[in-house]
Amino acid sequence: MPLLPAALTSSMLYFQMVIMAGTVMLAYYFEYTDTFTVNVQGFFCHDSAYRKPYPGPEDSSAVPPVLLYSLAAGVPVLVIIVGETAVFCLQLATRDFENQEKTILTGDCCYINPLVRRTVRFLGIYTFGLFATDIFVNAGQVVTGNLAPHFLALCKPNYTALGCQQYTQFISGEEACTGNPDLIMRARKTFPSKEAALSVYAAMYLTMYITNTIKAKGTRLAKPVLCLGLMCLAFLTGLNRVAEYRNHWSDVIAGFLVGISIAVFLVVCVVNNFKGRQAENEHIHMDNLAQMPTISIPRVESPLEKNHITAFAEVT
Repeated sequence: MPLLPAALTSSMLYFQMVIMAGTVMLAYYFEYTDTFTVNVQGFFCHDSAYRKPYPGPEDSSAVPPVLLYSLAAGVPVLVIIVGETAVFCLQLATRDFENQEKTILTGDCCYINPLVRRTVRFLGIYTFGLFATDIFVNAGQVVTGNLAPHFLALCKPNYTALGCQQYTQFISGEEACTGNPDLIMRARKTFPSKEAALSVYAAMYLTMYITNTIKAKGTRLAKPVLCLGLMCLAFLTGLNRVAEYRNHWSDVIAGFLVGISIAVFLVVCVVNNFKGRQAENEHIHMDNLAQMPTISIPRVESPLEKNHITAFAEVT
């Protein structure tokens, strides 16, 4: 296939950078500003689903946000850089140039090494998915306003003033709470669980990368052990959120579904299961060959076959 002109390649690069910048800005507005108003969801008097004890600030959790975000951002970067470097060096050592991506010329003087290109592409898609997961989770939390299991411990409603004579009485409105407004607002943003979504997204992306990229002999047992270990850590993160009364089961399950869906979509549809550009081009070429129209050639009857048929008719 002909190479794209340098101007078109640069334009596509700038367009992708604009998309990435817009994604980061949207995640920032969701996370650190009050641009989007959280839905105020009501509750029943003395509702047992929201009467769990307050577990303390997020920093006191067994999986604090600093640890979770550091692992989600650092481990995939380290694994992908080491993996791509190992694959590139192995191809050079074994002179396996057929499966190696070619060096692309951009402009008149700039060459992009296949190692750099693959690493930047895979890490860029991972970073985009990380911010996309954060946006999806924050959007769900803002729209639903689902209450945390410890909501009433922070809300501190005055049941006497509210006239809670029966458990079936429904209370709505922000004026029902007398506690810290900031803590109450955080307790209204639990569905889906951000920690569950980010942890399972990172684990799923890395699992699919290791499975599709590492093809060395002797890794038949090491790969599933490593992949299952990553998924187990993400699963334990979700369990910890439920055990500490920070999220409901439904919050964690929804977070898992969001993270897995985004990771699978990006790996399968965007980076083509971490295959190189050459493999993609060969796949397209084979598809084009399969779609080419076939030429039907008329059948020519040979003289020997004609004599055989005549002799068979005379005997009959």
